[in-house]
Amino acid sequence: MIRFENVGLRYDMGPEVLRDLSFRIEPRSFQFLCGPSGAGKTSLLRMLFLALRPTRGMVTIMDRDAATLSRDELPAIRRRIGIVFQDFRLLDHLTTYENVALPLRVRGRDEASYRQDVVDLLRWVGLGDRMDAPPLVLSGGEKQRAAIARALIDQPDILLADEPTGNVDPSLARRLLRLFQEMHKLGTSIVIATHDMTLMEQMPARRMVLADGRMAIYD
Repeated sequence: MIRFENVGLRYDMGPEVLRDLSFRIEPRSFQFLCGPSGAGKTSLLRMLFLALRPTRGMVTIMDRDAATLSRDELPAIRRRIGIVFQDFRLLDHLTTYENVALPLRVRGRDEASYRQDVVDLLRWVGLGDRMDAPPLVLSGGEKQRAAIARALIDQPDILLADEPTGNVDPSLARRLLRLFQEMHKLGTSIVIATHDMTLMEQMPARRMVLADGRMAIYD
């Protein structure tokens, strides 16, 4: 689904922060992206989401050269990618329910066709009693769960998650991991950026390790 070939990234005129990255994200695959703070995990996720262009090399996504995608083509590709940001990016003027339902509203779906799906997912992530609450009154962990639900609601082909369990307790982290596993069983490719060794030990999965700007892969 995604292929990187000799990809490098630098900001402005500085040194390369990522270099010579060559790997594939296969359909229906599950992988952890790990490495120390500052290793470039978030930058790599932004490139996978097509929010950041590499300085060199080729990125192919869903059989398209990312460099040739026009501005008009990007939204259709991004709709097939769910992403959970570290800073949540919830809209303060919407309720929790409305934030999670937003990707479906943007696609023009009638609320009657998705309301129960949104309600069920919010209950699964422990927000069944917070559906009408705005983000401003949610805790950090509740915002994290709402962001995860929003990324999953449209059943994306690929899910990218940046430290998705960083603001929740170990019990809820295990529950969220089970949710990611269920999405994987349904056919979604999963990439979870994390430094949580306990989380990774709960599931045998491919590990993509960033260090010193380079990547090592352990299947």
